[in-house]
Amino acid sequence: MTRETTVGGGTELGRFLRARRARLTPAEAGLAAGPGVRRTPGLRREELATLAGISIDYYTRLERGKETRPSASVVDSLARALQLQEDEHEHLRSLAALAARSAPEAPTAPSRSVRPGVKLLLETLRPGPAHVLSRSNDVLAANPSGLRLLAGIEDWPAKQRNIARYVFLHPAARELFDDWHTQVRGCVARLRALAGTDPDAPDLTQLAGELLLKSPEFARLWERYDVKGRSYGRKTFHHPEVGDLTLGYQSLQLEGTPGHRLVTYYAEPSTAEHDALVLLDILGSQDSMPSAEKPSMAAQPSTITRDEAPPSGS
Repeated sequence: MTRETTVGGGTELGRFLRARRARLTPAEAGLAAGPGVRRTPGLRREELATLAGISIDYYTRLERGKETRPSASVVDSLARALQLQEDEHEHLRSLAALAARSAPEAPTAPSRSVRPGVKLLLETLRPGPAHVLSRSNDVLAANPSGLRLLAGIEDWPAKQRNIARYVFLHPAARELFDDWHTQVRGCVARLRALAGTDPDAPDLTQLAGELLLKSPEFARLWERYDVKGRSYGRKTFHHPEVGDLTLGYQSLQLEGTPGHRLVTYYAEPSTAEHDALVLLDILGSQDSMPSAEKPSMAAQPSTITRDEAPPSGS
């Protein structure tokens, strides 16, 4: 995929401004509706320029990529006029900084190597699911429950395991996530944030190109230009092996390896959710055993339930 097919003509700054302007209605901006039928789905250029306190000529040059050095005050004024959230405002600052560079830096493929100490950290978090992700959501390493939580992803080759690819293309993903639509919007928004600051990144262009071809839903969300930073909170899963569970989660940037982050899930001890994580850990550990060491299937119950999991803390 070329830069043109990835992000279209002009600059990322101009495309982002144009996309967000088209989504803000005059009523939302506090403007009275004028006479006649509007041909523009959102604000007109002159309306946004007025709200931001800049000339229409200057704003038009920003959108078309002919003006590439907006001041910090102009960026902040545009963010207020567009009613951007904090993550979106920060993204706009990053795009302005990128546009101001005289020559773009050559894109480089990020490291996929996970340090031994980080792998040890994954083990210490058991039975809590945890995995290390790249900036484009490749699963670089995981503990047993971290892999097993994403039902069915272990069937894919290691280099194919990617959270965005999983949520859009794996048949189990729609049933696994309680709010699949929120999950996919977050994935696309985080990839969009990366595309804004490093549009020619080889890991991003390959992934986005594949998903644009294979998933109409991804293509639709990609054109919205939503951006979002890393987050924390709670997620509910409908897991085919351990049932329904709601887990807290936290994403942490890993120092020393640019773009790598640790995502970990947790549950309160002595709860059904914690027992489910113990069971996931056991099932995931069995997957990683050599075939000769795995328990005989004849000795396994036909259906495993939470009640059969060892007590928490065992």
